[in-house]
Amino acid sequence: MSSPAERYSRSRQRTSHPAVSQFRTEYPFDLDPFQIEACEAIEDGYGALVCAPTGAGKTVVGEFAIHLALASGQKCFYTTPIKALSNQKFNDLVARHGASQVGLLTGDNAVNPGAPVVVMTTEVLRNMLYVGSPALAGLGYVVMDEVHYLGDRFRGAVWEEVIIHLPDSVRLVSLSATVSNAEEFGDWLVEVRGDTKVIVHEERPVPLWQHMMVGNRMFDLFSEPEAPAETPPKHPTIDPQLRRYIRERTRFDGGEHGWSGKNGDRYRSRGPRWRPPYRADVIGRLDRDGLLPAIVFIFSRAGCDAAVRQCLQSGVRLATDDEREQIRLIAEEKTAQLTPEDLDVLGYWEWLDGLQRGLAAHHAGMIPAFKEAVEELFTRGLVRVVFATETLALGINMPARTVLLERLVKFNGEAHADLTAGEYTQLTGRAGRRGIDIEGHAVVLWSPEVDPDQVGGLASTRTYPLRSSFRPSYNMAVNLVEQVGRETARELLESSFAQFQADRSVVGINRQIARNERALADLEAKMTCHLGDFAGYAGLRQQIKQREKSLAKQGASQRRVDVAQSLDRLKVGDVVRIPNGRRAGLAVIIDPGTSPIADARPLVLTEDRWAGRVSMVDFTTAATVLGHLRVPKHFNHRNASARRDMASSIRNLRIPPDPSADRRRRGGVATDDPVLADLRSELRAHPCHGCADREEHARIAERAHRQQTDTDALRRKAESRTHSLSRTFDRICALLTERGYLRIENDTEQVTESGRQLSRIWSESDLLIAECLRSGAWSELNAAELAAVCSAMVYESRRDDPAAPKLPQGAVREALAATVRLWGEVSERESEYGLPTTREPDLGFVWASYRWARGDSLDKVLSAMSEDSNTVPAGDFVRWMRQLLDLLEQLSRADAIPSGLRATAAASCAALRRGVIAQQV
Repeated sequence: MSSPAERYSRSRQRTSHPAVSQFRTEYPFDLDPFQIEACEAIEDGYGALVCAPTGAGKTVVGEFAIHLALASGQKCFYTTPIKALSNQKFNDLVARHGASQVGLLTGDNAVNPGAPVVVMTTEVLRNMLYVGSPALAGLGYVVMDEVHYLGDRFRGAVWEEVIIHLPDSVRLVSLSATVSNAEEFGDWLVEVRGDTKVIVHEERPVPLWQHMMVGNRMFDLFSEPEAPAETPPKHPTIDPQLRRYIRERTRFDGGEHGWSGKNGDRYRSRGPRWRPPYRADVIGRLDRDGLLPAIVFIFSRAGCDAAVRQCLQSGVRLATDDEREQIRLIAEEKTAQLTPEDLDVLGYWEWLDGLQRGLAAHHAGMIPAFKEAVEELFTRGLVRVVFATETLALGINMPARTVLLERLVKFNGEAHADLTAGEYTQLTGRAGRRGIDIEGHAVVLWSPEVDPDQVGGLASTRTYPLRSSFRPSYNMAVNLVEQVGRETARELLESSFAQFQADRSVVGINRQIARNERALADLEAKMTCHLGDFAGYAGLRQQIKQREKSLAKQGASQRRVDVAQSLDRLKVGDVVRIPNGRRAGLAVIIDPGTSPIADARPLVLTEDRWAGRVSMVDFTTAATVLGHLRVPKHFNHRNASARRDMASSIRNLRIPPDPSADRRRRGGVATDDPVLADLRSELRAHPCHGCADREEHARIAERAHRQQTDTDALRRKAESRTHSLSRTFDRICALLTERGYLRIENDTEQVTESGRQLSRIWSESDLLIAECLRSGAWSELNAAELAAVCSAMVYESRRDDPAAPKLPQGAVREALAATVRLWGEVSERESEYGLPTTREPDLGFVWASYRWARGDSLDKVLSAMSEDSNTVPAGDFVRWMRQLLDLLEQLSRADAIPSGLRATAAASCAALRRGVIAQQV
């Protein structure tokens, strides 16, 4: 029975916030205080930013905004960062409000778009705002789920565009994971959206226990304090039993292991090398301890698939016979539209075998139908262990009792790097199912390179700062100029979160400049010379150094030009000398590797029987033809016998050693440069040249020069950050005016017909695509050819140095050559205007797109890509096809684009949308 105080509090709340009171009755559980606080703020007319951990129930606040919209006869748009999350939220809201009240817009899908509540991806809402869609009429609320995506390097700008451009009358409800600078983000929302309440809730709904598994033994990561401390320790204490056990396993006592430890420590023994525990044993341990279902994060797609195979080979079974039948039915339902041939290609039977044993992988290399089946089966408790990459942690509602991390290092797109505290928190946030588990568990698998203190630091740190990735694009520029004009557009950009953060950072930069200037004054005092002006003398030394660097750079640049031209001239059978590197020596040209759309990369066979492609980096000087050999027309460089015979022929040519090797300039500086000679004469004539302390003063002067350089860089940084976005916008507008997308008319900028084409292209390569449309480079292509060429605009190889791709002959090659030439022009102008350059077209998906569009089977397309050494997993194939379809649909719908090309783009979409692609879009 509640107390009189509690009854009075509830009565007062019903009076002051009747909508919240009514909303609470719709749930079978009591709302948490942070949810009530946020809902009351929205009912009071405020916007809200709610930051809370995964699974804390942030979406209840978004659903309250929907409740208010429906009660007042207004619309509510619910935005999510990814289509899968939009689909999931759409199904939830249909179950709650009925199909007539809820719609879905994801670019691919349009279900009941005129409904009062519409779920959509954030990009869809951004596009609606730019084109002034009539669907915006009556919009009262926008919920932005996962708003921390604003920091995403590739797509984050979309969130800021929406927040800035929403009408003032719309109340914004932003839902975010816990970020450490929520107040800063909230301050910005107040500036651009008006009154906004920031509600931060850091307590997890289900407590999380941290563990380490060493071998097959499980340890708590932190030790329990003997008595409650008045002030909790900043860093919890690592369990001493864990430390002791690891120490015993790694000491030099003739034990069973030997490995390299963290920080270069060497652990050796007389036994075999350390091996990680078998995954079947790890899963068995989790199962015995009641810690399933579990998500095991492995930061590799191939690693996830290998983990499932390893468990199958070990005979792991986690599902009963009844569950196996349920699993089979759901898997068949999710893949019902796929043909038996496609299922065979996709490895359906092995995948189903894993599912029926309660095991699955989940990563971007799987087709969506497989991933959706895994998500549903895991949520139902039918699949007990999922091996996943970190992409699972982004958005999809798929919690587990336990999260296990096999490693604390992942590839970040550029290099292998340690997990950050924010990433660790995001991954382990999946552990603990609200309403099911009383506690969640995070387990890190120990290995010699994993230090318990490192894990403890990750587990006890809650820093996840939100950093804006916003920058104006060409598409954004023409849309803003057309809608609000140049000056108002600059003001809008100045109000972005990116500029807000940049302006705040300038304060700290100015403090550093002041410190640098004080240090510089001290250094200048220390290098005072009694013979004269040592600062002037040091300046001469710096000028000489810079002149030498400049001359060396000029020489290197000319050598690169000479090398490129010499490689272009090579023919089959030419024998050349590779001057340096691992492949140094004589080599014969098997295939010149020249192309109208790329630098030459000749296929060579060396006298040491190595065959492979070389490039400009392998030549420090121009390639000279030293002889010639006959190369058979169908010479197979993969055949060992053929390689051996050809290498013998190279050696039999008896070409003498390079006579100029010792005389070759190796980046040296020309000594006959008159400017350099004058500077050296002036240096020798300076009074300070004869100072006994000259070199000591010079070292101080060098430090002063570095300090001055750092200070100048900081000043430029501070200056660049002040009004940085509007200056970038001005440069973009200048380039667009030069290229004919904007024009000056009556002292105001106007959007041209070409500019209107650009305004309807939403792509990372928007300007390049517009250039191709305007120049007619794609106008003569048929449906399959257009799909092939457009794929170069969206595809991005996962490999740093992909193999030379196979390309269709004829019109496709000509269109690609024209596209690459236009890219060269655009990127050159971008560099001159100080703008980031557009990404170079990637040809790695051209052949697959062309073959799929002309009707080839999935098996043939994937096999052809494998033969071409540009292997793309089936899931990636579907994902890139989705992006290609998105671009082609833009071209087919944009009124400003010529009707002939629009019709071809529509035909391309129809050709692509079949089989596994038709099911997924």
